Amino acid sequence: MQTNDVVVRRAAGPDAAAVAEVWLRSFTAALPGVRRAHTDDEVRAWIREVVVPARETWVATVDETVVAMMVLDGEDLDQLYIDPAWHGRGIGGRLVDLAKERSPSGLTLWTFQVNEAARRFYERHGFVAEEWTDGRYNEEREPDVRYVWRPGRPRR
Repeated sequence: MQTNDVVVRRAAGPDAAAVAEVWLRSFTAALPGVRRAHTDDEVRAWIREVVVPARETWVATVDETVVAMMVLDGEDLDQLYIDPAWHGRGIGGRLVDLAKERSPSGLTLWTFQVNEAARRFYERHGFVAEEWTDGRYNEEREPDVRYVWRPGRPRR
């Protein structure tokens, strides 16, 4: 399947369950050694009650099935999760490009230090690591790294 078969659109209430399942599958696959701060049901409720209705939430769909999700909060790329079965097909890049269009002055994001695949992905897309922490600021208490993208800024 080509990325042009993928439809990117704002999420709506009926998408919440599928968005939550993508989030859960992706987190589990990418971060098997990271302790989750919330149960599956708590994640589902948060996505249903907060993320989809109150945040700028985007989905990528194929044949109307949600295969990826992204949440923007101003200049924060707050969530970006791709269903593991859909990795490597350019969907994450399309979502990052959309985030850059929506926030042309720049973006920031956090990812866990152990998530080397995500770190490589963001660096390929022009993000630069600017801050490393011991995890004291996230609920999982997992060491993390803050990435920044600014248009026209040379990569380090």
